[in-house]
Amino acid sequence: MGAGVMKRGGGGGRRGRSRSRRQMAEINVTPFVDVMLVLLIIFMVAAPLLTVGVPVELPKTAAAPLPTEKEEPLSISLTADGKVMLQKEEIVLADLIPKLRAIAAEREDDKVFLRADGAVSYKTVAEVMGALNAGGFNRIGLVTDPGGPTLDGQDN
Repeated sequence: MGAGVMKRGGGGGRRGRSRSRRQMAEINVTPFVDVMLVLLIIFMVAAPLLTVGVPVELPKTAAAPLPTEKEEPLSISLTADGKVMLQKEEIVLADLIPKLRAIAAEREDDKVFLRADGAVSYKTVAEVMGALNAGGFNRIGLVTDPGGPTLDGQDN
């Protein structure tokens, strides 16, 4: 009789191909999680760099941190060597009040953060606080490092 050629796996044809062409109905979450973790790490590294970069040795207290605001906070820093810094810019103490009045006219919030090195005298801090008040800033927050004495005999 006649000899013929047979195909391997012969039969239905459609059955073997249906698995490879079928669309996937599930979402692959792994790339999404990878991207989110990378973004989280980037923001964790970048967040400390957004603070004012004037090096001062802040005193330690038991005070809790203030909640953050929608407007970038105004910061005055007093360094151990006697410099007065408005944000990151050095300013002469005599020019502080006029500059503060100009800034207060443009801002909605009258809150300012005062960062003073622990070696700065109380007299200098009080003078700067008076200048801040005269410049139109009535809400003055003193910035300290957490973890200081609580004055009840227990250290943090």
